[in-house]
Amino acid sequence: MTDQTADLPAVADATPPSSRPRRTFTHSVAFRRSAVLLLLAFLWQSAADWAANPLLLPSFTQTMAALCDAILHEHLLTAIVASLGVLLKGYLIALALAVVLVSLAIANIFLREALLTLTAMFNPLPAIALLPLAMLWFGLGEMSLIFVLVHSVMWPFALATFTGFQSVPEAHRLVGRNYGLTGPRYVAHILIPSALPSIISGLKIGWAFAWRTLIAAELVFGVSSSQGGLGWFIFRNRNELFTDKVFAGLVSVILIGLVVEFGLFRVLENATVRRWGTQG
Repeated sequence: MTDQTADLPAVADATPPSSRPRRTFTHSVAFRRSAVLLLLAFLWQSAADWAANPLLLPSFTQTMAALCDAILHEHLLTAIVASLGVLLKGYLIALALAVVLVSLAIANIFLREALLTLTAMFNPLPAIALLPLAMLWFGLGEMSLIFVLVHSVMWPFALATFTGFQSVPEAHRLVGRNYGLTGPRYVAHILIPSALPSIISGLKIGWAFAWRTLIAAELVFGVSSSQGGLGWFIFRNRNELFTDKVFAGLVSVILIGLVVEFGLFRVLENATVRRWGTQG
């Protein structure tokens, strides 16, 4: 009997070829990043064991124990939520103001030069340097933190967004004009999709600036007169010489940064620029 299966075409793998390398790549990236974190933890533990001085350099295991104790008994999660709440308020206000400024700059050449001049003036100015002025104007409370957060986020995001709009290919602009798009529709359907890599980059830079500014400001005072944030938790434990809890607070800052960077922003990039092929 003739083997009829030899003439049958080979059954293709049900998994699309493009998705297999992507999964492998994703898994390899996660593995490499995990390996880096494990290596850093090992080096930290080894350096602490060699120094043998927990007051100056607590070990990784001591810091993790202090972190768990702070979460269970010292309301560390409450401090983190308080800090993130203030940061979110300042961040969103800054984004809204930056969008208004960039929209006006696109519509008018004089306002465009005004935006470029303002960003050149205020973008290099450290937000924390405005903290004494904010305390004079708004007192010792949340409004002072929001003021410095808005300053730290608004200018880099406005500059990144405006630069992205300016670099939109002329072919994309012509497509918008051919479809009769003008005003907000032109911005929403042509400029924003084409400038998404720059916009997301501005969001990430603004987030990093805001997070650093908030922690630095909270090292001076809490979120309000009655409730402290994560920076205040670090400062208070430093005064009491609880170095392991100081490191626990710093680890919390780092972990939140990793979650936002590789979680929120990576998901946003995969859902937009990478999916649409506007970024490699």
